[in-house]
Amino acid sequence: MYKYLIRRLMLAFVTIFGVTVVIFVAMRVLPGDPLAMLFSEATGIYVLSEEELAATRASLGLDDPLYLQYLNWIADVLRGDLGYSFWVEVPIMDTIVRRGPITAQIAVFAIVLAWLIGVPAGVISAIWRESALDHVLRFFVTLFMAVPSFWLGLTMILFTVLVFNWRPSITIQQLWENPRDNLLMVLGPSIALGTGLSAIIARMTRTTVLDVLREDYVRTARAKGLPLWTTVMRHVLKNAMLPVITLSGLALAGLLGGSVAVEKAFGFPGLGSALAQAAVERDWMMVQNLTLIFAVTFVFINLAIDILYAWIDPRIRYE
Repeated sequence: MYKYLIRRLMLAFVTIFGVTVVIFVAMRVLPGDPLAMLFSEATGIYVLSEEELAATRASLGLDDPLYLQYLNWIADVLRGDLGYSFWVEVPIMDTIVRRGPITAQIAVFAIVLAWLIGVPAGVISAIWRESALDHVLRFFVTLFMAVPSFWLGLTMILFTVLVFNWRPSITIQQLWENPRDNLLMVLGPSIALGTGLSAIIARMTRTTVLDVLREDYVRTARAKGLPLWTTVMRHVLKNAMLPVITLSGLALAGLLGGSVAVEKAFGFPGLGSALAQAAVERDWMMVQNLTLIFAVTFVFINLAIDILYAWIDPRIRYE
């Protein structure tokens, strides 16, 4: 197990290194100069001459060789210094600290909601397969898999505005500062994201439970008189949940990166909308550091899932 963890950690660092190189090169290959955009007539801020632009680039180190810019960036990251946004001159770490907990909260709530809905629906659909209840559940699963999350979010906003005259907050309310307003703020995006994900989990759960129900040990347990739900809870679910856990882990990693469409629908200031805005504005430092954080999160969530496998199923052993 320890050898496996060491190998996976080494692979994780190689993956993260590859991500840093790709995003660093991509931001400099793509057309557009952030300083030219920042000091253009369209912004109405100030128009710099070519000499002033050159001096500004030099002060920011943007005229250094690419390899030196990359090494300086990685060195700053290792020191915990993520730099400043080109546009708002706010430390990127402050943006992450302010927006990150809300995005993480929405991601966790969405996953919990998806499990609370998807796993029971999938199990019930598998046990009473081809019944009227199974067909109804499969209809709603297909429906919510086809409905985009941002459309569901817009519908929820329209409904709450017209019926309750309530609009989601556009300012960040942390859970430890104002629990009520925080929950009201994250509830809508969590439902919009969790509903579609619950349909995917329900479909995966139904498929895996059906496969396990056909195993010999399940038929033997039923033949010996073990009640159906006891068999399902003790023997079926533990073996059927491994693919669902994998799917949930990948979904959680994606949600931690922020769902841009849903955030835009709710006017939610999360990390996903910050990344999208930074990409449009060619804010190199913001894009580089947010992408790096998302990559690190994704890699280590996958590592945690592999470790969780061995804990859930003792037959799994890593060498």
